[in-house]
Amino acid sequence: MKTKLLGVIGVMSTAIALAAPALADKTKIDFWYGNSGDISKRVQEVCQHFNDSQQDFEVTCTSQGSYAAAVQNTIAAFRAGKQPTIVQVFDVGTLDLMLSDAYYPVYKLMADYGYKIDWSNYFPGIANYFASSKGELYSMPFNNSTALLYWNKDAFAKIGKSEAPRTWEEAADDMKAMKAAGYECPLGINISADESWQLLEQFSAIHGEPIATKSNGYQGLDADLVFNKTKFVKYVTDLKSWYDQGLVKIKSKETGQTMVEAFAGGDCQMILTSVGDHGTIGRTAKPGMNWSVAMLPVYAGTERKNSLVGGASLWVLTGKSKDEYKAAAAFLNFIAQPEQALFWSTVTGYIPVTKSGYDYMVQQGFYKQAAYQGREVAIESLTASQPTDVSRGIRLGGFLQIRNEVGNGLQAIFSNKESVQQALDETVERGNAILRRFEATYKGKTIP
Repeated sequence: MKTKLLGVIGVMSTAIALAAPALADKTKIDFWYGNSGDISKRVQEVCQHFNDSQQDFEVTCTSQGSYAAAVQNTIAAFRAGKQPTIVQVFDVGTLDLMLSDAYYPVYKLMADYGYKIDWSNYFPGIANYFASSKGELYSMPFNNSTALLYWNKDAFAKIGKSEAPRTWEEAADDMKAMKAAGYECPLGINISADESWQLLEQFSAIHGEPIATKSNGYQGLDADLVFNKTKFVKYVTDLKSWYDQGLVKIKSKETGQTMVEAFAGGDCQMILTSVGDHGTIGRTAKPGMNWSVAMLPVYAGTERKNSLVGGASLWVLTGKSKDEYKAAAAFLNFIAQPEQALFWSTVTGYIPVTKSGYDYMVQQGFYKQAAYQGREVAIESLTASQPTDVSRGIRLGGFLQIRNEVGNGLQAIFSNKESVQQALDETVERGNAILRRFEATYKGKTIP
């Protein structure tokens, strides 16, 4: 099966290599992205594949070093009239772009340049995050993921279990059993701002709990945060209790060992992190370690909803020529092909964003390969239900700052500086102040 999978990629590479030489008058466009390290190399490969696949266009892809830098540098370039044609924007920047009037909606771009895209082909749990209230995609999903539970099958076997916990009540029993069996870190967590994505946002979505009023902000800029009044309060209370009992350990760069490193090294037996870490753990897990992934646990009695998409999407910016937009449409159409979904998921930990891409990968035996087994759980999680008003996504202004406040609140709780309720109440108060400033900045604007 592995031979078959590599054969498909080999055929793709051969076809690209045999493409006709580029013409001198090809249209050139810039694509700025935020990924760095190994993922940056993979983005460069995608760009090279596109350039080699046809003669009319050339895309120059440039890493800006981080998601935040990609947005900040684009704003500066826009002011100077030197913006790229395409920019990668992370999930929390979606509303800022939608209200900027600086973009060419991809659903319109593709139609204007002759591409008949079946937008229903995109998984709803992914598309809704980047779509208008009418379901029109304003940006193209690109490097996307969701959060999963990673569990050490060897540790679970030692406590007589062969399956991952499906509920938090079951997980609590498992953690106690592992502690009694001598494991120092049954569950590793990270309470930094970055992990608001899976601790607050993913938890709330799969439990059908709102983070904010107005359908998590989709219905208006006057939304207020409310996660200090939801089941999230119980979740944080339980996490703190488990931490005090020694069942949960905090793992981060600041502690000297990240969650992924702790799990891969066998030091923590469960972690909650992105499917995008699947490849890293596969490459770095200690020899002989048996592990797998499962959907995030929910509290007993919960009707599970779909999890949220993470990662980023591609935005086409205004101020470019028709030829440049023609090139942009061709590039976006290229990356949307099922064959590219196979390549992208093979060389990264990201998931296919379309049903046809996923089906193609299944047909090619991708998920039967040992290195990739379990990644289909991410699709199962994203499609666990039809998106609801609170599981479709989050459309709040200044959300990166709000995530920082969530991190500050969690730090206060776990350092015993404040009670759970007090810290969350204050976090919401500070977060709502951010929302009001954002609302004032965009006074008179309506969310698409």
